[in-house]
Amino acid sequence: MDLEKPPAAAPARTPDRTPDGTPEGCLVVAVRLPVRIVVLVLVLPVRMAWDALVVGGRFLRDTVLRPVGRGLWWLVETLVLRPSAGLWRYVVVPVARALARLAHVLLVVPVVWTYRYVLTPVGHGVGRLVLLIGTGLGWAARCAGAGLGWLYARVLTPAGHAAGRLLRAVGGFLAAVGTGAYTVVAWLVRHLVVAPARWIRAWILAPAGRAVAWCARGLWRLVELLVTGIGLVLYWTARILVVLPLLALWRWVLAPAGRFLAVVAREVGEALGHAWRIAGRISLTVGRFLGTLFRWIFVEPVRWAYRTVLTPVGHAVRDAVLRPAARAARSVGRTARQTLAAARETVRQTRADVRRMLFGESRRPPAVARREPSADGTRTLGRSTTALTKD
Repeated sequence: MDLEKPPAAAPARTPDRTPDGTPEGCLVVAVRLPVRIVVLVLVLPVRMAWDALVVGGRFLRDTVLRPVGRGLWWLVETLVLRPSAGLWRYVVVPVARALARLAHVLLVVPVVWTYRYVLTPVGHGVGRLVLLIGTGLGWAARCAGAGLGWLYARVLTPAGHAAGRLLRAVGGFLAAVGTGAYTVVAWLVRHLVVAPARWIRAWILAPAGRAVAWCARGLWRLVELLVTGIGLVLYWTARILVVLPLLALWRWVLAPAGRFLAVVAREVGEALGHAWRIAGRISLTVGRFLGTLFRWIFVEPVRWAYRTVLTPVGHAVRDAVLRPAARAARSVGRTARQTLAAARETVRQTRADVRRMLFGESRRPPAVARREPSADGTRTLGRSTTALTKD
């Protein structure tokens, strides 16, 4: 005999009860029903359209696209690929091999035979003939060179020597005539041109040039003296009227004023820095004092009041008023929910009795939970039930 009781099964979840067995309120049901209706109205057309598209796509793929694709592939393979392969294997390749052999027999073999047995001997013969002709031409050139050497040694050389002697004689005569003419012309030029030019230069041009140079030097010195005097006058005038007053102004007015202003600015800056630091310390002290005063006047009393007055009062109000009121409200709500559930159950039983009296006993369908399915029973693409339409 088993002394331990088996664990009790969890109570069935009815539409009007929560998972822990407590009945739900009418507000929850009243809110849930419109929400489900709205969601159903919004989602149902989209889902129906999606399912229709999926089914149509699958039907089109299975009944049209795949057969058409297979038929087209069979046609291509039958009408294009296999004839092309047979044509290539049994026509193009044999014809190409036959043409290659024919070209080898009709072109390559005659060309090779012609080159080997015709062109090569002819080329050797032509080479030997050209060699013989070159040898003959070389012997003829050597013979011609020997004849030309004899002509140069026996004829041209004596004639050249005679012509050279004649030319030397004529050249000596012409050189003597040219020397005499040059001497005469040089004497005439020296006495008719050079001597008068030297005299004119020594007695006319040189004194005149010296006089002009002396006058120019005097004029330059006069201009230099004038420019120097004017420059000195302008220099001293500007120095006296401009430079010295400006120098005196800078030295005795601006420089001392600048030094004074620099000292004033430096002192003002240092004073500002020192004052800034002192003001910071004073401000820190005053802030601490005001903070301490505010804490003593406001924070500490509020904290003391909250800790010693409000907290006990709040605890007392919570324990004496709020918690009993919450328990009473929960009990009232529970009682109201139970009353409403009992009323609904009574109405349901009355309606069932009236139906049985009017129409007789009917076969009851098996009881199922009219709630949202769990994670394992949710709607998928391969099923036709939803959380809103499930019985």
